[in-house]
This record gives sequence, C-alpha cells and structure tokens, in this order.
Amino acid sequence: MLRFLLHYGIHFLVPIFIAFYFFKGQGFKIAVLLLLGILIDIDHIWANPIFDPNRCSIGFHPLHSYWAILLYTLFLFFSKTRILGLALMIHIFADTVDCLMLLLQSE
Repeated sequence: MLRFLLHYGIHFLVPIFIAFYFFKGQGFKIAVLLLLGILIDIDHIWANPIFDPNRCSIGFHPLHSYWAILLYTLFLFFSKTRILGLALMIHIFADTVDCLMLLLQSE
C-alpha cells in the first residue's frame, strides 16, 4: 500500500504542489502541463504484459531508458523546454521510487 501511495502521490500530487507553489498565477496551467508527464507511459503498450506491477519501468521501457532520462535532464537547462523536462523528471522520479520500493519489497 505504501508503494502505491508513494508512486501515485508523486505522479499526481507533486506536480500540483510544484505548480501552485512555484508558479503562482500560472498554477493551473503549469499543473496540467506537469501532469501530462504521465503520457510517457505510452511506451508500456510495447511491453508484454502491458502492465506488470512487479516490473521496474526504469531501463525497461524505451521512454524510461537511461538515454531518454539523459535527454529529459538536458531539457531542464533550456527555458523553452524546462517545464517539459520538469514534467518528465517528476515522472521518472516517481518510477524510480517505485523501483526502489519494489527492491525493498523483494528482500
């Protein structure tokens, strides 16, 4: 249950908090953009099974690969791509926490 709450809390509550706390006056717009980071999960459709609760997404799915994560990190350094980079890195952070929880669960 803790794993579920952390994973989805980071996916949905952290973007909303960041948007309204750091982007006052644009909170709703930024929140929507940050929440759209969940769209990189589209790469799950190429996996078999599509959803496996015991699989770590990081390094497995194409949009969760280390090369993709490097690209998302680079997005943070340019003003035109910063919000996109933030959205994607929040998503990657959520999935990383999920992978760590999965590891702890298996021990």
